[in-house]
Amino acid sequence: MSDSTMSTAHHAAIRKAAGDNPRPRWHQGKKASRLISKTLIMLMLFAGVVVIMIPFVWMISVSLMNAAEIYAVPPKWIPSKFLWRNYYQAVTTIPFMLLLRNSLYIVIGRLVGTLLTASLAAYGFARLRAPDSNWLFAVVLATMMLPSSVTLIPQFILFAKLGWVNTFKPLIVPAWFGGGAYNIFLLRQFFMTIPLDYDDAARIDGCGHFRIWWQIILPLSAPALATVTIFNIMYSWNDFMGPLIYLRSMTESTLALGLYFFRGAYNPDWNELMAISVLLILPMVAMFFFAQRLFIQGVVISGVKG
Repeated sequence: MSDSTMSTAHHAAIRKAAGDNPRPRWHQGKKASRLISKTLIMLMLFAGVVVIMIPFVWMISVSLMNAAEIYAVPPKWIPSKFLWRNYYQAVTTIPFMLLLRNSLYIVIGRLVGTLLTASLAAYGFARLRAPDSNWLFAVVLATMMLPSSVTLIPQFILFAKLGWVNTFKPLIVPAWFGGGAYNIFLLRQFFMTIPLDYDDAARIDGCGHFRIWWQIILPLSAPALATVTIFNIMYSWNDFMGPLIYLRSMTESTLALGLYFFRGAYNPDWNELMAISVLLILPMVAMFFFAQRLFIQGVVISGVKG
């Protein structure tokens, strides 16, 4: 047998022996440590989900109970009989459809104004180069540090002088003037990730800034626009202080404000109050469930470049 043949056989025997031997102990310990870490993380996440879901489960359960089961000791988590009529009694006690229409009107008005004006302002900060533009952007961001209570009284005096109290205008019109510093910041960060080559190619074809913004930037910014949409819908839908300050009649109220009136004026049972609460949060839960992919993608991408 030649030396090369013996060497090949020797190496094959070594590889076979190495394959039959178990992995080193340090490698097994590292693998076990990773498994324990993943298990602990999953247990912590599960515990967090349970803690967060307890109020929602209790709210849904109470909305389907009778009055006796609500005050039972020890508490009952599952009603003996699901009383769906609690929802019917709750929505017929107050003008639910009128309040729903008012809420949708304010949500849509704010959303359209925010998307248009915030994206325009963000396009200017991201694409246009002007003297002191960075300083002006810093001033815009600085407005985020002002508490809403500081501007509350001056805004109310202004809208009262304009005769806008007890109308939807104080809740909708401000969204058409910039859409908020946070929305401008988020969209500006996303717009800066879009290559400038698209703008150059559009200018060669004769496009101006408005056409570039409308036909190129906005279609490429669906994740960021979806994030702004979700944030604004949630804020407008759940807004309580704005309608409480500027709306004074039930016919102009929103669902969030109507829930407050429902509790104070009609003295409802807790099951009916929880039924209204379930109907109030259900659209937001459904929206986030179906749009969570775009929401997460927009938040992640908008922080990549700045």
